[in-house]
Amino acid sequence: MSLDQIVDGLSEVSCDVLVIGGGTAGPMAALKAKLKNPKANVVLLEKANVKRSGAISMGMDGLNNAVIPGYATPEQYTKEITIANDGIVDQKAVYKYAQNCYKIIEELDSFGIRFLKNENGDYAVKKVHHIGTYVLPMPNGETVKKALYRQLRRARILISNRYMATRLLKSADGRIAGAVSVNTRTAEMLVIKAKAVVLCMGAAGRLGLPTSGYMFGTYENAANSGDGYAMAYHAGAALANLECFQINPLIKDYNGPACAYVAGPFGAYTANNEGSRFIECDYWSGQMMLEFYNELLSGKGPVFLQLKHLHPDTISEIESTLHKVERPTRGLFQQGRGVDYRSESIEMHISEIGFCSGHSASGVFVDDNARTTVPGLYAAGDMASVPHNYMLGAFTNGSVAGIDAMEFADNHDFAEFDAADVAMERDRVMAPTKREDGIPPNQVEYKTRRLVNDYLQPPKVTRKYELGMRRLAEAREDMQERMIARNAHELLRALEVQSIMDCADMAAHASLYREESRWGLYHWRTDFPEKDNENWFCHTLLSKQDGKMTSEKRAVEPYVVPIADDEKDLYDKQRIRASA
Repeated sequence: MSLDQIVDGLSEVSCDVLVIGGGTAGPMAALKAKLKNPKANVVLLEKANVKRSGAISMGMDGLNNAVIPGYATPEQYTKEITIANDGIVDQKAVYKYAQNCYKIIEELDSFGIRFLKNENGDYAVKKVHHIGTYVLPMPNGETVKKALYRQLRRARILISNRYMATRLLKSADGRIAGAVSVNTRTAEMLVIKAKAVVLCMGAAGRLGLPTSGYMFGTYENAANSGDGYAMAYHAGAALANLECFQINPLIKDYNGPACAYVAGPFGAYTANNEGSRFIECDYWSGQMMLEFYNELLSGKGPVFLQLKHLHPDTISEIESTLHKVERPTRGLFQQGRGVDYRSESIEMHISEIGFCSGHSASGVFVDDNARTTVPGLYAAGDMASVPHNYMLGAFTNGSVAGIDAMEFADNHDFAEFDAADVAMERDRVMAPTKREDGIPPNQVEYKTRRLVNDYLQPPKVTRKYELGMRRLAEAREDMQERMIARNAHELLRALEVQSIMDCADMAAHASLYREESRWGLYHWRTDFPEKDNENWFCHTLLSKQDGKMTSEKRAVEPYVVPIADDEKDLYDKQRIRASA
């Protein structure tokens, strides 16, 4: 059989807990579920290979949000995230993370992942955030995925690589029943019955198109095409605050993070073309990105990451992390461009849009136990709604999800699903393989993402959004009627395009629903330029009801950590004012 040849096949397996996504949150969820009940069957499903999948496939350069005793308290961190996210926060979930993450750091340490320590052997935490101190560098961060994989093997968790989940299955009473998946090498279908399902499928990173034009040159891991967002939506789960886009500062043309998190604690900073610092704090927030955007358009752009004022030894230390961990191509890119940090500034730009709770707030709505609005369905990591989550949040909330999912599975039997749902999903998945001729997935994807850039990229203009939704509907018709997949790999891409299209529709719908501006550049609506706390101090929940996309308001839960009136707008005051 030739590689990626399409095979017609359908089989079924069952397990107690099914975890979908083998990046950061998924392996931790699977591990904790298995440790909770070693006799239970836990399956970890991944469309690539768990050994090298997810946003941490090449490692990570540090923890951005480590709440470590002596440096910060859970109360301080909860306050920081609440203010950074314009107050639209379920504090219970943030506070629970802040209470639990130190245990996870110690656990990761025990796995053999090293964190920067001082001469006393204490964690050497650095400051980047506006208020607190939370950044913990990882000198051997390239080992993080290998260390995690060793734990999975030790716990004897069943790993199913090269299977892409396409839709969730539910019972007549609305409880989760399992998932349908397809083999990305053979196109054989696999139905997995499960008592509980944990979605850990990462950000919607392939939503906008990078300015470089390279479809996979994304800021986020390019494998993260929003599949989890789309699956949760079609299962009837609520998704929160999807109008709060992810937009990040990055290296121009390289599309990797400019790494103020790594370089900032050593004295680097963001500056305009006059060499002047224009923002107080390099911690990512929508307001910081709005200041960045305004500086680019002011005549004082481009904007640069400034390192050349630092001691050469300090720059070498920064390089040893930035050029070896997470994105080793970064050093090669700078070398090819002839840029030496000791003599030149690094040109920065603005990323394409995406959904990512890890860096903003848009995700599948979950409570502080990682439960979605569908019984038995959980979500964690960059696709769940706990804001400003990052890698440590994925580990911590993945742990919470895995434990609670196993408790649910221990107390429930399998839910029955309708075989007709599987047949219908099989027809949908395989449709592109049945056509003799048509449009290949990469062309449909390029057009969809170009439309996202043309119409949905902030500033958000109502008329542009209305036009964008019409154009996306036309592209959807092409996708559903004419897209072709000539082998199993193209089928994978065709399925990813459908997730991207769903995410684009959700981004447009949610943005038009919230009639105010909030979160700086993330949701800047020119028709409603002011923040409107009287009418819009709330979450927005988007869901599929009776086959239609709908949005509603949800009140912000009472805070567990109070915020003083003079603290609420601290993140709005980031621009450095000219002094006399």
